[in-house]
Amino acid sequence: MRVCELFFSIQGETSRAGLPCTILRLSGCNLNCRYCDTVYARKEGVEHSIEQILARVAELRCPRVLVTGGEPLLQEQTPELVTRLLDEGYETMVETNGSLDIGVVDDRAFRIVDVKTPGSGESEHNRAENMALLTERDELKFVVCDEEDFNWSADYLARQRLPEGMDVLFSPEHGTLPPADLAAWILRDRLPVRLQVQLHKVLWGPDARGV
Repeated sequence: MRVCELFFSIQGETSRAGLPCTILRLSGCNLNCRYCDTVYARKEGVEHSIEQILARVAELRCPRVLVTGGEPLLQEQTPELVTRLLDEGYETMVETNGSLDIGVVDDRAFRIVDVKTPGSGESEHNRAENMALLTERDELKFVVCDEEDFNWSADYLARQRLPEGMDVLFSPEHGTLPPADLAAWILRDRLPVRLQVQLHKVLWGPDARGV
């Protein structure tokens, strides 16, 4: 498997933001979002076996692992790796851009599935079939670039039948949309979603890596 980064940090996004977490960033991506903040993950990386990855994860001594990218589901061995992590007792999360089949992921994992808004430039790649595969363990994430994106996202949600209790995350595009604006729109429309900011960027800045 091609690994871009593997480090111990504070989880910056999802409903577990703020918790210590091992971050495993796999290389490669099939999309080109306008606001991408991990462009380096497209090409950077070093080949590791699953055994090598598991050994390094064990060294970091954290019960929680996030498998992200890039796009982790591009790599054929990712489902096997996720199952191995789960079998070892790790709380395992998989963050995916929503363009590929999430059904290949072990159903014991927590899947964080992006829904690409028009502002991303990649909304045509949302895999509609994934919506029927979601469970209450999973999360949907929308990166909102402006009010048009917000309205599009609210309309998208209104057309879905999501599992009861599943978290839906709205995140403002960092450096472009003030979080207070997004908060105001959520309150105005009484939208039942969770506002999130990218905590790692608040803590260490937008360009920091490996923290």
